[in-house]
Amino acid sequence: MRIVDLLIEDVAFGGKGVGRAEGKAVFVPFTIDGERVRARIVREKKQFAEAKLVDVVEPSAHRVPPPCPYFGRCGGCAYQHIDYEHQLTIKSRQVRDVLERIGKIRDLPLRPIVPSPDDYDYRNRITVHVEDGVIGFFRRDSHRLIDIERCPISREEINRALAGLRAQKPTNGHYTLRASPSARVFSQVNEKVASALCDLIRNLVPANQQLLIDAYCGAGFFAKALLDKFERVIGIDWDKFAITAARENATEKEIYIAGDVAAELTRANLTALSGQVPAAIKMSEPAARTLIVDPPASGLSAETRKAIVDLAPGTVFYISCNPATLARDLKKLQETFAIESVTPLDMFPQTAEIEVAVHLRHKGLVTR
Repeated sequence: MRIVDLLIEDVAFGGKGVGRAEGKAVFVPFTIDGERVRARIVREKKQFAEAKLVDVVEPSAHRVPPPCPYFGRCGGCAYQHIDYEHQLTIKSRQVRDVLERIGKIRDLPLRPIVPSPDDYDYRNRITVHVEDGVIGFFRRDSHRLIDIERCPISREEINRALAGLRAQKPTNGHYTLRASPSARVFSQVNEKVASALCDLIRNLVPANQQLLIDAYCGAGFFAKALLDKFERVIGIDWDKFAITAARENATEKEIYIAGDVAAELTRANLTALSGQVPAAIKMSEPAARTLIVDPPASGLSAETRKAIVDLAPGTVFYISCNPATLARDLKKLQETFAIESVTPLDMFPQTAEIEVAVHLRHKGLVTR
């Protein structure tokens, strides 16, 4: 395939630099906005092309040597060649671009991105794969494995566990390694940024709140951390193991339900919970109700979005790990809710992943 000279104009969500050749967008991994590069076209479509970096002709001042020997071959990290401050700039810009383009959101109230205190040595959980003696992660754009002895973005406890696994010569399969062996349910992989996220929500919760509904609650991370802000908390998750963990040390203020979120949110219109939720809370004003949704990367289903609108909470916090599906959902939700703020958080330094927290208020309750 042909080689092209490109000026990298931007870095798209997913981590690939974007240049233009003959009027067509060309995506090149491991490049930085402002760089001039040579790249080999490896896949060409009608409106865009994919290319492989051949040479950096004019490097960016933000380019740094990647500390991981597997970088570029391992499919995990995308940004180790970029200094951390510029990674934050790129991710913040990506959030703005996606929400404005897909979500059609005007005058986006974007707050500064929340950085990770640790840009390496932060992951408290990884899953490695074993196949015919190879122990590691999938290669970039491939289902083949690359053998990994140490992962620099993982905490030292994880790397010790990885060394121990390698010494055991395990059979083929998938192995989840955790910094805390007792944790067996979903938890945020970056504890310090998860704590900052919780503090952010705490500071934005209105006063005099009666009911919190924590959808996709897992083991109750938000519900338990915010318990003192509400008279009653309801957590909902499909994962029965997570719900069992949430119930283990639950107070009288907490109810945890294992079930489909859309169905349970519909019931949370407080008809099916008549025996569990005090009458005063059932009759409470919508302004005294807060909803947190933290869905998987696929975002909210149409049924879940409708349930949220019907529930009509005064305050909604939407936590997303996928700006594209977040933008799709906000496009629908903003018909009923006003977007108060959008805060990116760098939960996953060195990777192309972005966490975003959106604060919404019911339009009927927004002061004009």
